[in-house]
Amino acid sequence: MNRKVFLIIALVLTAAIALTACASKDSTTLEDQKLKEKDEQIARLQEEKEQLENKIEELNKNKSNLLSRTIDVIELLKEKDMEGLSEYVHPTKGLRFSPYAYVDVKSDQVFTKEEVAKLGGNTEVYTWGNFDGSGDPIKMNFTDYYNRFVYDKDFANPHIIGNNTEVGKGNTINNIHEVYTEGHFIEFHFTGFEDQYEGLDWRSLILVFEQHEGQWYLVGIVHNEWTI
Repeated sequence: MNRKVFLIIALVLTAAIALTACASKDSTTLEDQKLKEKDEQIARLQEEKEQLENKIEELNKNKSNLLSRTIDVIELLKEKDMEGLSEYVHPTKGLRFSPYAYVDVKSDQVFTKEEVAKLGGNTEVYTWGNFDGSGDPIKMNFTDYYNRFVYDKDFANPHIIGNNTEVGKGNTINNIHEVYTEGHFIEFHFTGFEDQYEGLDWRSLILVFEQHEGQWYLVGIVHNEWTI
């Protein structure tokens, strides 16, 4: 074999070895990159999983907290403990009383936390809205209003409880979702009392809550019944 042919063969072999080494290196680099991408994907999924678990835990905590405060509020209303109730009243928005499902932000009475605490002994006559049917103004002191448009039935022991869902439906428009856009309401409902009325004597008491600094507070007490 002459020297020229030998050199050519040597160069070819050297090039082949170099290419093989490069291919091996490229292959190793590609595999490493895929492994790195998989590790990053797993890390992202793990992070998303933890975030979802935290959200679920927070939602469950809020739900439990809201349920607990709702039970407290309905018991305080049953006892007509307005001073105790005031501790659950929204600190900045106060508490609005609505005699029917249509919440009238112009005429419904709103009281601050401090005013709610004194309502039990308040004899002042307020205009709370208008009676369904006659349209006459509802002029009552708090005790009379409470007996007619707050706790006229034993709502602490209802037939049905609705969770952010309208249960009792009459001819009055229920605009709670529109007025309390950030609220959550619990409805205590009686389907009726006397057979002769075939359910038209149903009653509901709706408690509306909104969050403030991570805590649920009462912002609305809405009474509801069959309307003309």
